[in-house]
Amino acid sequence: MADPTSKGPASAGPQLARDFATTRWSLVQRAGQEDDDDARQAALSELCQAYWYPVYAFARRQGSARVEAEDGVQAFFAELLEGDLLARADADRGRFRAYLLTCFRHFLANGRAREEAWKRGGGRRHVSIDAARAEGRWVAEPVDATDPEREFTRAWGHAVLEGALETLRAEYEAGGKGDVFAALLPTLGGQQESPGYRELAERIGATEGAVKVAALRLRRRFGELLRRRVAQTLVDPSELEDELRGLFEALS
Repeated sequence: MADPTSKGPASAGPQLARDFATTRWSLVQRAGQEDDDDARQAALSELCQAYWYPVYAFARRQGSARVEAEDGVQAFFAELLEGDLLARADADRGRFRAYLLTCFRHFLANGRAREEAWKRGGGRRHVSIDAARAEGRWVAEPVDATDPEREFTRAWGHAVLEGALETLRAEYEAGGKGDVFAALLPTLGGQQESPGYRELAERIGATEGAVKVAALRLRRRFGELLRRRVAQTLVDPSELEDELRGLFEALS
């Protein structure tokens, strides 16, 4: 097994900075006037891929049937990626989740826009949606029937957490430390059912102190990735703490 006390994954350096530069919301904010179509498309596609599920869940909470919600989400992202929603949404761009929800509300209210977006997209799948998994997840989630927007924020929060966790997993695996990640994962959230450090150390053949240090590094790196992921969806960095607080409140 890899040494759990060694430094974090090498991929946490310049490559992550480059990734951040291509996906930050400030680039998406300029997409209506962006000359570099490839950069615009890359930024939008990544954000849409990461956060399509909250839009799908919102459509279902609003009363759309499963197939209708799936088609509507695809048509909406066709409009977002290929249409002029970006150019028309200046007042709503403070936070990407607020921007998405506002645009989607308008999209649902405009049947003609939905039809034109779907025709223009030619039925192409602009984002990869696992419809069966999405529906199963939607059915299993707790429901606040009086507040679909809160449900949207909750789904958004889960998407942010899952994205940060998958990035963390990829970093450890790229550094040949996937087994360390799997062993330490139960300690990430401090779950009561997690094995104690001593038990975990015996299982992986390390000292208890080494496991504690490795678990601390894992939590710190996860926090960094989470903050970075949320920051990518904001224009004003000063809103980061408020946005994090709002997401955790929605998940509580």
